[in-house]
Amino acid sequence: MIEFIVEDMISHLCAGIITDAIKTVDQDAVVEVNYTEHLVRVDSNVASEDIEAAIREQGYTPHAMLPEQRMLGNC
Repeated sequence: MIEFIVEDMISHLCAGIITDAIKTVDQDAVVEVNYTEHLVRVDSNVASEDIEAAIREQGYTPHAMLPEQRMLGNC
């Protein structure tokens, strides 16, 4: 599972654009988007760099989540 924080994703429309961008790189990817938390989770066999590039091409600024950031949500 690849996880990104995308601070400039602010609506369901943004979420749809990001989902579509990821699907152009991997049509079989499982994508979970929560725009209120600015979180994108992707289950894919494609390299995280390629997924990040697809999101950036749409004008967004994804940041890969670090392991310690992932743990904060599980408290």
